[in-house]
Amino acid sequence: MKALVCSELTGIDSLAVGEMTLPAPGAGQVLLEVKAAGVNFPDILMTQGKYQFKPPMPFAPGCELAGIVKAVGAGVTHVKPGDAALAIVMHGAFAEEALADAKLVVPLPPGVDFVTAASFMFTYGTSYHALKDRAALEKGETLLVLGAAGGVGLAAVELGKLMGARVIAAASTDEKLAVCRASGADETVNYATEDLRERVKALTEGRGVDVIYDPVGGPYSEPALRSMAWRGRHLVVGFANGEIPKIPLNLALLKGCSIVGVFWGGFTRNEPRANADNVRELVGWIAAGRLKPVVSERYALARGAEALRAMQDRRVTGKVVIVPEG
Repeated sequence: MKALVCSELTGIDSLAVGEMTLPAPGAGQVLLEVKAAGVNFPDILMTQGKYQFKPPMPFAPGCELAGIVKAVGAGVTHVKPGDAALAIVMHGAFAEEALADAKLVVPLPPGVDFVTAASFMFTYGTSYHALKDRAALEKGETLLVLGAAGGVGLAAVELGKLMGARVIAAASTDEKLAVCRASGADETVNYATEDLRERVKALTEGRGVDVIYDPVGGPYSEPALRSMAWRGRHLVVGFANGEIPKIPLNLALLKGCSIVGVFWGGFTRNEPRANADNVRELVGWIAAGRLKPVVSERYALARGAEALRAMQDRRVTGKVVIVPEG
């Protein structure tokens, strides 16, 4: 089969389409024909050897996909060959076929297309775990989303509104903020042209925000934390800026607030039943049209490196998807 192969840990430039072979699915595994695969920031880190998980070389990156079940291993009963399904994998989604743990394979409900299915599980799974399990976001609270036009950011905007919060979206351009408003944001902050802390202070009449969703890090984390209300929760989701901020911990003391780590991959492994419950809720909302992932572009497998570069250069709004047959 053809795959987007990473042959050395030098980043996106090492990626090229090549041939790979997968074994037959073992017990508890599912082999899928990939119809679409979502691109996520960890895929870039994996090609640099900077992600928590380091697959054996050479490998195909890609952590989420949707496609058709080709074969199942012993003990797999919830899907069968011919079924449409989505899956989370540790790597290997950027290929014509992928092997997945059956526990992370979910049948697709009628009406959900492959591109949509491949573009929501990682981002919405992360954001729902963050807002529901880690922040315990309540109806009527105020949620500040940094990097709000990215994949996880837009998911957090949508989910925050669905959960009854007032959502303030922060991003770097007016064009990105327009997308955030279309996804339900109540207020917006352009942190390239506005003072983040002062703008949030004005929008909350000095009270501050209850929950901060932070997948960016860098220079935005501290002013966001200084905009926190009493007993707020700062969700540490990632560091898309590339810089891990050094936060003065006295801020947490003065605000009586919590700084909470969010690692969805660890959640799926350590609490699979709770994750399965979350996924069922999300799939139901997608099927009902209550959540609508934004897919800004599709790339053929041969252009897969371009898709990752667009994300690395922060030119992506919502999600981009690799379509092997494209």
